[in-house]
Amino acid sequence: MKIDLSKLYIKQAELDKRIAENHNISYATTRKRRTLALLVEIGEFANATRCFKYWSNKSSEPLDIVLDEYVDGLHFFLSLGIDINVSKKAYNHTKHAENLTEQILEVYRLTAIFLKKQDEKSYIKAFQASINITTLLKVRWSTIEKAYYKKLGENYSRQDNNY
Repeated sequence: MKIDLSKLYIKQAELDKRIAENHNISYATTRKRRTLALLVEIGEFANATRCFKYWSNKSSEPLDIVLDEYVDGLHFFLSLGIDINVSKKAYNHTKHAENLTEQILEVYRLTAIFLKKQDEKSYIKAFQASINITTLLKVRWSTIEKAYYKKLGENYSRQDNNY
């Protein structure tokens, strides 16, 4: 199944423009901070899934919280793609790791390469690895989109309220 992200890129660009106007910033002045924010959000997602907590018997956070953390990272992936003028707007699920811990580590590894190169090829590889997480979560992309739009509304509300 092809995942067309064209509409999400448009919505993200609109939010990014609003944030830039509110905070007098630009893509150029925030790329490294947005990349760090992405890595932090990936970590928060991992923490919500508890996939790496071998020492604990506690279950993952509820799915809505896990998805909320995932789409926080999605916002930053989209924003970084806009920043570098990525041309690829559609993805398919591809081969993924055996488990969530390995897949998250792969996203970290590939995002670190993107941070160094800051090019479209390394961005696409990192973003593809992130998209492949959803297969391991066993959720449809439409569920991810709904979570994205919900968070998008929250992010606009935050901008309205001087967050």
